Amino acid sequence: MSITHPVLKHPIEGSPGPGAGIAYFGMGCFWGAERLFWRVPGVWTTSVGYMGGKTENPSYEEVCTGLTGHAEVVRVVYEPEKAAYEDLLKVFWENHDPTQGMRQGNDIGTQYRSVVFTTTPEQQVAAEEGKAAFAPAVTAAGLGAITTAIVPAGAYWLAEDYHQQYLHRNPNGYCNHGPNGLTCPVGVAKAQVEVERPSAG
Repeated sequence: MSITHPVLKHPIEGSPGPGAGIAYFGMGCFWGAERLFWRVPGVWTTSVGYMGGKTENPSYEEVCTGLTGHAEVVRVVYEPEKAAYEDLLKVFWENHDPTQGMRQGNDIGTQYRSVVFTTTPEQQVAAEEGKAAFAPAVTAAGLGAITTAIVPAGAYWLAEDYHQQYLHRNPNGYCNHGPNGLTCPVGVAKAQVEVERPSAG
């Protein structure tokens, strides 16, 4: 039986319909990351799980060994007419450090890497444009180069029940996510290209 999201009141493995968008983000421990996304207006449901590795249906303990190659990710199901993919990207870029490689703060390991798993060519383009637009702000802050990978999504393995919406059930639980003090001008690169493109005729 599918779990009902305690905040959004929808099945965590469900969808509002065929026009729904699905996005996946890895930005360190998935507990705090999931809470960031379920607070975005237009997000229909969220869940946490594992993606980007080689083992089928891995357990949390297996992922933590680093041997499976999976990242901890948040699956976000959203209604495009209410939430743009760029809105989700802005949450992603502005609430973790995308320069730390295989870690996020004191959380060290491949499962904590910064990664965007895309589900459409449009998401791939938008994520790459957002990364390019954010890079100058990151460099100016002295944080170094962005290490975030942007790759097509593969198999998603739902994490164990006790991980789902963890910070709703444990409000004082561990969370290392929050504003990084930088602003990502999501969509700026695309807008600039459109402005510079010669008009027809």
